[in-house]
Amino acid sequence: MSSNLAIKLRSGTQKAHTAAENVGFMKCFLKGVVDRECFAKFLSNLYFVYSELETAVKSHVNNPIIAAVYFPELNRQAALEKDMVFYYGSEWRNLITASSSAQAYINRLRQLSAHEPVLLIGHTYTRYMGDLSGGQMLQKIAQSTLKLSGYEGTSFYNFDQIPDKAAFKNKYRQAMDSLSIDDATGDRIVAEANIAFQYNMQMARDLEGNLIKAIGQVVFNSLTHNTSPGSTEAPAT
Repeated sequence: MSSNLAIKLRSGTQKAHTAAENVGFMKCFLKGVVDRECFAKFLSNLYFVYSELETAVKSHVNNPIIAAVYFPELNRQAALEKDMVFYYGSEWRNLITASSSAQAYINRLRQLSAHEPVLLIGHTYTRYMGDLSGGQMLQKIAQSTLKLSGYEGTSFYNFDQIPDKAAFKNKYRQAMDSLSIDDATGDRIVAEANIAFQYNMQMARDLEGNLIKAIGQVVFNSLTHNTSPGSTEAPAT
């Protein structure tokens, strides 16, 4: 039985993907406008989200559907902890808190873990495939703009256990497509992936006030006034 889930996810989240790239914070980021404090806050929110997501997924690895698409080499919590030490120092746990939008995202993940764990796949797909794709470009931009050496401060994007990202993404998609799920479940996972995009977009939007303070309203407006077509209209890689 083939679910074709990866194919459904790609086509079913195309609009959300384009919308996410057009959030002001991300548009500035892609144009090389990155403020160190905003970037640290961005990663700190992701630390809370990934900690919750990875704890939830790990607790359900006895579920054969989740087990089939569980790749521990994707886990980001430890990498994000390194980044937190870099930006906030050894006392980082006392210095960061989840934003209200990150907390809403966490609450959603807890709800799914308790009642519909298979839908967590919508979140793992959205986050990890993004990290392995556009995330690699964001890492280079952050390294260059913030003058970071090596992976200092961008460990989040460094998948040291996945040397060949293109080959891994193919393996991941094949695992998704091979899941033994019915069409209705597949459709619900796609719907959940779109919800994941909404949470991620809201976390990015919440940082725009900080970014505007750092770069100025006029600069922000000039960088974000056009809507771009989005990378999802390009061929799959």
